[in-house]
Amino acid sequence: MCDVLQIARSTFYYEAKEQVNEYDLTEFVAEIFHKNRRAYGTCKIKVKLHERGFVVSRRRIGRIMKEKGLVSTYTVAQYRPHQTACNEATTTNVLNREFEQTEAKRFVVSDLTYVKVQDRWHYICVLMDLFNREIIGHSAGPNKDAALISRAFATVQGDLRQIQWFHTDRGSEFKNQKMDELLKTFKIGRSLSMKGCPYDNAVAEATYKIMKTEFVNQMNFQSLRHLELELSDYVNWFNNHRIHGTLGYMTPIQYRYEALKKVV
Repeated sequence: MCDVLQIARSTFYYEAKEQVNEYDLTEFVAEIFHKNRRAYGTCKIKVKLHERGFVVSRRRIGRIMKEKGLVSTYTVAQYRPHQTACNEATTTNVLNREFEQTEAKRFVVSDLTYVKVQDRWHYICVLMDLFNREIIGHSAGPNKDAALISRAFATVQGDLRQIQWFHTDRGSEFKNQKMDELLKTFKIGRSLSMKGCPYDNAVAEATYKIMKTEFVNQMNFQSLRHLELELSDYVNWFNNHRIHGTLGYMTPIQYRYEALKKVV
């Protein structure tokens, strides 16, 4: 029909939409940027604008961000100040870099990271479900030990026996009697990365880089209690509001609900 009528196909398929003016668009971009801890770049802002009914190119969003001085926190360099002792256990790497999991709590990964509270180092532990990248447990404290990890397990909602495997690197804090008893009590299997190979625990490593950029480096913690409160707030945002590219730009909670719908 387009050929007969000598009409371009693009004209036939064009849908006239109300165009947002430049001022409103600038305000929307700035709002999305600041509401999401200054962590979103052009790709994620484009997704959030689309949810509001606006189709805007990444180039246009980038131009607006540059004009408004909106610089993503992902420009900060990351580093580690010290090395830790290695866990020499013979436990194998059951996960074997299979980071895309189709079953909730089949593999939970963890690691620790450091954070300054006034003039003293403190540590954060998170437990992440590889199924939907949800942080299901977290804790903070002044010592890098098994007690920190145990407190993270204590915040997990539901039956801990639903966790099938617990995977970490070979940090010595993950190998001691207290940890062994906890995992044995709830019948949780153990998986360890190969010695000196951070890629075997890549999701946990990447998550801590995200946390450092979006959370730790943006705060000045005055006390352990302050750190704990801010960490809880960040985990809530991470699970319920932060969209993830690996999840098709859904939040971890949205992804879990969508998966449940498919099962039903």
